[in-house]
Amino acid sequence: MNGGHLQPLAALPAAARKGLRGVLTDIDGTLSTRGRLTALAYAALERLRSSGLLVIPITGRPAGWCDHIARMWPVDAVVGENGGLYMIHDDRERRLRRRFAVDALERNVARLRLARIGEAILREVPGSALASDQGYRESDLAIDYCEDVAPLSREAVDRIVEIMRAEGMTVRISSIHVNGWFGAYDKLSMTRVLLHEEFGIELDRERERFAFVGDSPNDEPMFDYFPYSIGVANVRDFADRMRVLPRYVTAAEAGEGFAETAALLASR
Repeated sequence: MNGGHLQPLAALPAAARKGLRGVLTDIDGTLSTRGRLTALAYAALERLRSSGLLVIPITGRPAGWCDHIARMWPVDAVVGENGGLYMIHDDRERRLRRRFAVDALERNVARLRLARIGEAILREVPGSALASDQGYRESDLAIDYCEDVAPLSREAVDRIVEIMRAEGMTVRISSIHVNGWFGAYDKLSMTRVLLHEEFGIELDRERERFAFVGDSPNDEPMFDYFPYSIGVANVRDFADRMRVLPRYVTAAEAGEGFAETAALLASR
């Protein structure tokens, strides 16, 4: 477990804040509050970007959402589907660039398997449902366990994970979905690709110049990798399901916790 215990956000060293080049952030339960992106959280994104930092959401949300986020939000790029893709809008050329972890043929083949596995999960785990955004996904299967359905028991969520893993899938649990896909990529691997290809940044050399903000088990690769990993306060809800926790934690939850983080980092 990173750091042994969660340190308050105020303990993040001032020297580290001054050296930051970018902020990477989860969306659900981190930027959003009870499923809504508040004005406070959106303004926090703008505040960070206006301070000269790169701002990049790293999310489990689908390609369809990422198209909108890359075009419309005050961000520099977005990684979606837990590392299945990135998108960046080139304002000068007025076009959206998309980069996927696997090619179109592999995605099309996998989609048939994902549909079959999804049907099996819905049969075997009463109360589960395909995520409402499944139709906008390119690479993964998202099973809703509490977003638009009555919250499932921990045992039911574990059963979803078990079924996916038995099919050879990589599995991550977010604050709302269980996501599964075929391939070894994750949020961190595609973040590396994005920063190298689009910004000329070799992340392994500069990871101390980035902060990551998240809230749930699918953020563990990021919490484990970044020295300046930050959890919004509701990360504690998942502490007993996580091998790795962030090093720092905000006082406030969800979008308010993100705004708390932005206020500190933008004032560096």
